[in-house]
Amino acid sequence: MTTAPAPPSLPAHQQPGAPVPLRAVGPPRLRALDGLRLLAALMVAAYHYGGRDGEISDAWGGSPTHQFPTASQFFAYGCLGVQIFFVISGFVICMSGWGRPLRAFFASRVSRLFPAYWAAVILVTAVFALPWVAYEAVSPTDALTNLTMLQMPLGVDRVLGVCWTLWAEMRFYALFALCVVLPGATRGRVVMFCAGWTLAAVVAEAANNSVLDIVLMPEYAPFFIGGIGFYLIHRYGPRDTTGWAIVAVSWLLGQHYAVTRLWHAADLPNAFSYRSSFGIIAVVTVGHLLVAAVALGKLRWANWRWLTVAGALTYPFYLIHEHLGWVTVHWLHVTLGLPAAATLPLTVTLMLALAWCLYRFIERPLTPRLKRSLMG
Repeated sequence: MTTAPAPPSLPAHQQPGAPVPLRAVGPPRLRALDGLRLLAALMVAAYHYGGRDGEISDAWGGSPTHQFPTASQFFAYGCLGVQIFFVISGFVICMSGWGRPLRAFFASRVSRLFPAYWAAVILVTAVFALPWVAYEAVSPTDALTNLTMLQMPLGVDRVLGVCWTLWAEMRFYALFALCVVLPGATRGRVVMFCAGWTLAAVVAEAANNSVLDIVLMPEYAPFFIGGIGFYLIHRYGPRDTTGWAIVAVSWLLGQHYAVTRLWHAADLPNAFSYRSSFGIIAVVTVGHLLVAAVALGKLRWANWRWLTVAGALTYPFYLIHEHLGWVTVHWLHVTLGLPAAATLPLTVTLMLALAWCLYRFIERPLTPRLKRSLMG
């Protein structure tokens, strides 16, 4: 029996189920995805600077609702930038891990994450240790433990508030490496990984077992899995119904977890803001639609070189913007007396400038050296 020829609209190596030779596809850099990364980071920054109470209230000298009476209610949705990050991460990790041996995948992830992270931990610890800074630095032993990026499971005080998301990323990398990269990435294996993780995460949620929750991350798994589904669509074409099924199930579960974790009754006392369930679903949906547009090539026109720079700045900006932003907001708004409308964009600009310094003088020289040393 002969095999039916592949449809003419897709290359043979892109047909669903077809084996893909090592590095056969080699797509150009998706600059629109870099832009989406920065957009998600700016959403999180808006949340940290004006969408909640806490230390940022001390920085402003009062609740952000006083500084941004209307905008603060929209800034409160910025925390969903993390979920969009996770969708992008699922796409990127599947793309970058396909066809790589485990050692190369490990070296790539470690060299990508740690140089800027180490610099951010040292920088924030040093700034918070200054006598005129109102925020308290963590203890020396906790600061050293933070350098491992394993402070979350150890219950150690965090230097960087955003590092909880890195702990989620690390667990995703480990699951993907063990289940897909180690045995070798194929379309069937990736599909089974998505299906198996989805089912296991739902079981973990029902079991209410802390160990299963740590390993399987039911709250965040749908977003990573949805990103993988988008990459399958990008790789094999828009007629890949299995990829669309993965995305659809992941979106349905993801919006459920987002609403469950972030929604509260409108009359809840002492709540900073009210996020409607419709608003939460809308933000999650728009994030998925934007990644879908990248996967389908609809944003191929957004191929400006500055987007590559934006993508490079996103990670160091994400690491430093929260804690150093508190110090900057207080200095600009309280000490210098700048209005909130000027303090907010100036703080973001200064954090982006500092992120560029970390990229230029830390990441660019150290990342390739660390990667070479890990590859041996």
